[in-house]
Amino acid sequence: VHFNQPGDVATVLRALYLVFNEGYSGDIDLVSEAIRLTRQLATMTNHEEAAGLLALMLLHHARRPARISADGRLIPLAEQDRSMWNTRMIAEGIDILQAALARDRLGEFQAQAAIAAAGLAAASIWQARSRQAQAVSVDMTHAAVECRSERYLRVEGKPPPPMWDPIAGVYRTGDHRYVRLHTNFPHHRDNVCKVLGCKAEREDVQRALTGWEGEAFETAAYAGGCVVALMRSRDEWLATPQAQALAALPLLTTEKIGDAAPRPWPSGARPLAGLRVLDLSRVIAGPVAGRTLAAHGADVMLVSSSNLPSIPWLVIDTGRGKLSAFADLRTDEGRAALRGLVADADVFSQGYRPRSLAALGFSPEAVAALSPGIVYVSLSAYGHVGPWAARRGFDSLVQTATGFNHAEGEAAGIAGPKELPMQILDHVTGYLMAFGAMMARARQAREGGSWHVRVSLAQTGRWLWDLGR
Repeated sequence: VHFNQPGDVATVLRALYLVFNEGYSGDIDLVSEAIRLTRQLATMTNHEEAAGLLALMLLHHARRPARISADGRLIPLAEQDRSMWNTRMIAEGIDILQAALARDRLGEFQAQAAIAAAGLAAASIWQARSRQAQAVSVDMTHAAVECRSERYLRVEGKPPPPMWDPIAGVYRTGDHRYVRLHTNFPHHRDNVCKVLGCKAEREDVQRALTGWEGEAFETAAYAGGCVVALMRSRDEWLATPQAQALAALPLLTTEKIGDAAPRPWPSGARPLAGLRVLDLSRVIAGPVAGRTLAAHGADVMLVSSSNLPSIPWLVIDTGRGKLSAFADLRTDEGRAALRGLVADADVFSQGYRPRSLAALGFSPEAVAALSPGIVYVSLSAYGHVGPWAARRGFDSLVQTATGFNHAEGEAAGIAGPKELPMQILDHVTGYLMAFGAMMARARQAREGGSWHVRVSLAQTGRWLWDLGR
């Protein structure tokens, strides 16, 4: 068989997907044949979409014995007998999916398979711990609301204060480009004013920026400790050395960083009960990961410092289910306190700039030495490789730098940038961090070792962009 024309494989995949779906309803069972042919196609072509479709088929077909009653009635997911699920097929589907996630692109079948795998993987973790299965479902409206959770927070019936600092936002530069400033933390605002030599007033900031070219200001601002981004089109972003450095990376990476015996699952009545998680992160993405792990039963402790700025209403929204503590890691006492917490931890999740915690003695390898068998999760803005690896960043800035705001502006018919309707990079990345932590912990229970999971806002953005618009 030869696939010589663009779209050949995609056409065959759609035909196989149709056969798979219709195979359940005809007199002849074509489902197994569709799986066989898809497996063969995936082997022959090494095509990302073929692997994604095969994973989707296996994850769906694994539940077949529990889906149909003796009289031919479809059994709802919540009522299915999980002991009838084909766990071997589920494991194979998840393994194929994880391999597909390590490829360059995710398409429609892979995205659908990822959603199915996330739920089934959580159920499989619980089954590994308790030998009991549980149903998993995600309501689309609820998911959308959760990805805007900070907008719906109410304290004593009142909404949160204005989201942005008065000088945060979009400005024109002297070469008619657009830049976005993130000044919600006082030291970031002060650094912008220092670089520009202006007062913390919008008019003065705009006046100062007219004397700068956009890219030159972005470079000088980062060197000066600011958090800003030049608006780029998608093509402009893809031409940058940073985008090219990230192109070879998967959506998330999991790396073994030390030897350790497998840790048995503790007893408990929830999927992550008994697991201890240290959450060293701020704003949205990292805290969402900790909130998600807490929702599944983990004991999550947010570790911050009274010397670090924070946004109180975000701490409230993302702090559901968490304990909290302060430790000043600039002091011997603070570092000693954190080392004591690490010794008993199962997961160490952090969202500070690459290498910043390493300078304080809490690199992935150092943490693994303190607690062999731990899962270390790292969040960064622009990835852990490339010339921007050490750059600070937030969701709104990554949207601006990587083409999202430009595309939204064009779609809306406006000249400048336009934000997405939610901090989607933050929230999705948070759930990916939690997913990576759970999968690495499950792997640790099987194989032993200490593990490092890496996720970035920019890699999440690439994944979302590649799903199509």
